Amino acid sequence: MLKELVKRNRSYRRFFEEEKISLYLIREWIDLARLGASGRNGQTLKYQIVLSEDKCEEVFSNLAWAGYLSDWNGPIEGERPAAYVIMLNDEKLSRNYFCDDGIAVQNLLLGAVEDEFGGCILRAFKEKEIREILKISKDYSIIQVVALGKPKEEIVIEEMKNEDIKYWRDENGVHYVPKRKLDDLIVGCL
Repeated sequence: MLKELVKRNRSYRRFFEEEKISLYLIREWIDLARLGASGRNGQTLKYQIVLSEDKCEEVFSNLAWAGYLSDWNGPIEGERPAAYVIMLNDEKLSRNYFCDDGIAVQNLLLGAVEDEFGGCILRAFKEKEIREILKISKDYSIIQVVALGKPKEEIVIEEMKNEDIKYWRDENGVHYVPKRKLDDLIVGCL
């Protein structure tokens, strides 16, 4: 069951925009993030939820999508995220959040996938603009933006060929993600 959730937890970039996500569900996913491990148990991560259509549109216009798909500017209207979670670090508690962001966002997204939603982690964004749009205090650093919605695309995991790590789309819009073989990752066993 966990393996299936992990396999379904892809970087979805196109959504059924009209499919809204309740505040209740997003709070449940953030709770999963909260319950994960935290370096030295610092628990410095905080979250800004964005649900209103106006604010979602403003956030969207300050994001960069899919670097390997250079001819694609991101999802078109009607395929955009229904919500965002902005992951923050509370600088008053600590400037070092260790690897907590990765653990937390994986838990959040696994919860979303379990509930038939999905998301995409975005680290390419206009920080100043997002900070102003959402009135985020200078006490918080913005770590990442998590786009959320009901996935509208098919994503296929394929075996990597010729050391090419770049994801790609075919003529039907199916998104392919190359992965290295398991045996190529294990460097030894003593």
